[in-house]
Amino acid sequence: MDLAFSGCVIEWRGPAPYFYVPVPQEQSADIHEVAARASYGWGVVPVSARIGDTAFTTSLFPKDGGYLLPLKAAVRLPHGLTPGDVVAVELTVRL
Repeated sequence: MDLAFSGCVIEWRGPAPYFYVPVPQEQSADIHEVAARASYGWGVVPVSARIGDTAFTTSLFPKDGGYLLPLKAAVRLPHGLTPGDVVAVELTVRL
């Protein structure tokens, strides 16, 4: 399943800061339809993603009926991404 969307970078502060892009509701609903087949546990969904010229693999985290795309430092730092920045994301759910 291939998806494309734009989202705003958010920060979650725990013991260490984490950065995410929330997946919009429409795309989250599409992902939810295949999540049971794709998930390897705890509701996380493995994906391949691309932001700009940076491709990476990660897993979407379920949150409040939607999903969060984690942004590793290796993705954020080369693009200078900070909370509040809007990014275009290409995403492939790995079934």
